[in-house]
Amino acid sequence: MNYPFKELGLIEPICTALQAIGFEEPTEVQKRTIPYLLSRQGDLLALAQTGTGKTAAFGLPILQNIDSEDNHTQALIISPTRELCLQIATDLKSYSRNLRKVRIVPVYGGSSITVQIKELKIGAHIIVATPGRLIDLMDRKVIRLQNISTVVLDEADEMLNMGFRDDMEAILAKTPEEKLTALFSATMSSDIRKIASTYLHSPEEVTIGKKNAAQQNISHQYAAVHAKDKYTALKRIIDFHEDFYGIVFCSTKIETQEISDHLVRDGYAADCLHGDLAQAQRDKVMHRFRHKAVKLLLATDVAARGIDVKNLTHIIHYHLPDDIENYTHRSGRTARAGQKGISIALLHSREAYKLHQIEKLINIKFERYLIPKGADILQSRVKRIIDNFVGLSIEEQPEFPNELVWPIMKLSKEEIVNRFLASELKKLNLGQGESPDINLDEKSRERDSGPVKGLGRHQGRSGSNSSSHVSGKSVRLFINLGKKDEIKYDELREIIFKSTKVSGRSVRDIEMKGVYSFFMADSKSAEIMCKVKGATFKGRPIRIQLASDRN
Repeated sequence: MNYPFKELGLIEPICTALQAIGFEEPTEVQKRTIPYLLSRQGDLLALAQTGTGKTAAFGLPILQNIDSEDNHTQALIISPTRELCLQIATDLKSYSRNLRKVRIVPVYGGSSITVQIKELKIGAHIIVATPGRLIDLMDRKVIRLQNISTVVLDEADEMLNMGFRDDMEAILAKTPEEKLTALFSATMSSDIRKIASTYLHSPEEVTIGKKNAAQQNISHQYAAVHAKDKYTALKRIIDFHEDFYGIVFCSTKIETQEISDHLVRDGYAADCLHGDLAQAQRDKVMHRFRHKAVKLLLATDVAARGIDVKNLTHIIHYHLPDDIENYTHRSGRTARAGQKGISIALLHSREAYKLHQIEKLINIKFERYLIPKGADILQSRVKRIIDNFVGLSIEEQPEFPNELVWPIMKLSKEEIVNRFLASELKKLNLGQGESPDINLDEKSRERDSGPVKGLGRHQGRSGSNSSSHVSGKSVRLFINLGKKDEIKYDELREIIFKSTKVSGRSVRDIEMKGVYSFFMADSKSAEIMCKVKGATFKGRPIRIQLASDRN
């Protein structure tokens, strides 16, 4: 029986390497792209989620088509982040273990450029690069792209989200006209279409699943709680799922740090990633997370770009993303390579409309998740303790003198069980046996006016038609910054915080336009924000005012 990857047209040395790694059956994206890219028939536009085997889909044809006798750089793979860049380079080296003389060099920011220059001068058939470092090395004349025959843009939507559009276009402009270009993206926005129409020539289009679709092996759930109960809800989810290993997505850098600090103080193995960390600190956090010294990683959308960690059990959305297309990027961090995963959104009533937008966008239905009560957590842990105890294998039973074991033997069975469980549960330090139910009643609403108390399935967006006076409970504000300023939602929150000293958590429901944005805030925060003076962004004064007062 032929090896399935060989039937795609791959040569024996590559197939042997794949078998040694444990590749058995090609994924759908690999089946549809490998033969096409091997034949070099033309450009490729591929819509596929992360975790579907994209690296092998473009990497294997590149490796097979490399002329190792030609020392020029022949293939360029551009990725949005350092982590993804390193992952791609590592995978390609693994696939090419039986190919002689093929050199793969990753170049990325946050690491010694001198070392990377030295590696490049030795020779690189394939360069895997992040946009910023690649531009830097091109400016230094260390990398020349005139002999490039293949260019891959991996996670192109992520690169656009991170503000790399100008860099991408500058890089592509330096490559030869006659080349094969492959663009891979998890979502197909109008911006991706523009890039494709400009730089790809009559590309073959491959769509794995539906556009903006969620992975089928992820369970999408939501829990309805009051905003003040979110931290308690998070802890209970972690306590209930003893094997919890996941990422918690937050809105701001400040929030990731604060929640991480609280969790550590409460005895959880947690840490955080955000933009204020130096690269060495980020590397240390990721090393600990990958080796499970940290089981819980708090991160913003920007900080989590390119994270590829296997075996994550959960993704928790402390807040749903302002840009709802980011939901697929977040949830796709779990259920990698055919595994199963759980994505849970912690919602208060004013976030319900986002849930319904996501359901429409990626064609799913969220199931309700009930936050466990303390008694549920204790029962779950007791069951796990008993299962482990009963299943314990003892090959050789040592004999203990009667005088040693007599204090236990004289106890009744019930006393032994109770004392054993009490001892084990004391180690866990859960302390939630009497904790109340914090799940919102979805049937309770204020039907005529005011915020929704529950989270009914057909709940609309509440608070969007805010009062024109700051004295109202919820206020809609205008700020003269937007997408044209190449900032993202969490960055806008940070700018508002630094300009007004009002916490970014007060900023919600951002609607980002071209040169301006709207957002919601409580009346007290809004009053402070509207008094902002002297704050600037790139030399331009920052202006915040009531949306109804805008001329």
